[in-house]
Amino acid sequence: MRTLITLGALAVLLLGGVLWGFAQVTAPFPGKAEAPLCVDTSYAAGETLYPQDVTVSVLNASRREGLAGRTMQQFVDAGFAQGQISNAPEGTDVAAVEIWTDEPQDPAARLVRSRLGPVPVRADDRSPVVGVTIVVGDGFTELSDGKASIALTAPTTVCSPPVG
Repeated sequence: MRTLITLGALAVLLLGGVLWGFAQVTAPFPGKAEAPLCVDTSYAAGETLYPQDVTVSVLNASRREGLAGRTMQQFVDAGFAQGQISNAPEGTDVAAVEIWTDEPQDPAARLVRSRLGPVPVRADDRSPVVGVTIVVGDGFTELSDGKASIALTAPTTVCSPPVG
């Protein structure tokens, strides 16, 4: 009788192990974690900031469909890292183009502004997207030739694309 109980217990353990193993083998793989579009990267005074170090996001405040996407492509073609593309918040009124940033004198914002000309830089830390935020309106046409880099005179933190 003891042999039957032992065999029964072993059979239950074996069946439990088989069921657990089957469940593990047939379970879906965990989803891939999305990498962030940008990470805060520190730069020291004396270093040089290049377009590929700066993540740019574009918001469309115009009635022209696809303007944000076309503008983003111009920034990517100029070497900037791609952030997000979206519509501007409801009620946003921009004639041609504005830069929204939490720090108007930020070197990243200055480098972006060199491609847009003398446009308003609005101190706004409520931007719904990452990086330097460009808001384009109906009057925006295209980027201009700008600076290839900016030498940093003070330590700064820039929202740069992740490495790797």
